[in-house]
Amino acid sequence: MPLSDRYLTICRDPDSEEVLARDGDLEAHSILQRAGFVPVHRLHETYHRAPIGLPRDEETGLATEAVARLRAAGYHVDCDADFDTSHRPLRWQVLGASVAHLAERIRQATSTGEAAEILTELTAPCDGILDAVGHILIAAAEFHDGLGTDSAPYTARRLRYLAEENLRVIHTDLVHTRNDLADQHAPHPGRTECTQEVPAGERERSAVCACPPPPRALPVPPPPVAGGPRR
Repeated sequence: MPLSDRYLTICRDPDSEEVLARDGDLEAHSILQRAGFVPVHRLHETYHRAPIGLPRDEETGLATEAVARLRAAGYHVDCDADFDTSHRPLRWQVLGASVAHLAERIRQATSTGEAAEILTELTAPCDGILDAVGHILIAAAEFHDGLGTDSAPYTARRLRYLAEENLRVIHTDLVHTRNDLADQHAPHPGRTECTQEVPAGERERSAVCACPPPPRALPVPPPPVAGGPRR
């Protein structure tokens, strides 16, 4: 990871008076957003700002909390004096980390049964992850039903569409994938566990296991010779 990604600035812009956070990697951006900052995506950069309409003292508190969380995570933060703090809050494992762990388990799976078991955590009909995401989307839609702003009805409809249409397509496809894997009962040919045993009929005396040799890379053909008239 480049050292520049471990460095951020959180300052009040002298022209706009906005509290802005710049630089950092995706983990830093996640910390900023959990502290209350709003991401702003531009053509050449992504930065974060305090929410619109906050009183100045709340902006200061939000920025100070962000500085504390970032420094607790090992980031170097250059900030205004008003935002500086020696507080270092404890770091808790975020919910997304436990879900992302399923990806690592799939990468380590050695059989179709193992992969199917992991995908079941996503597709289970009552308490699977996708089912929970659907409940969250519907709850967010219900929240917007009574919000009273001009855009709230549209947002509520959009959230329900995501839950009832887009998420349903993803869920259906993953269920078929999970069921297909569950029916195969086969080891993954590229991830077979090594038994460290040599079969009796092995011809090579130097062999230490029964694993097949790695696939041989085909030679790359030379680039074509440019045609042209001979002198």
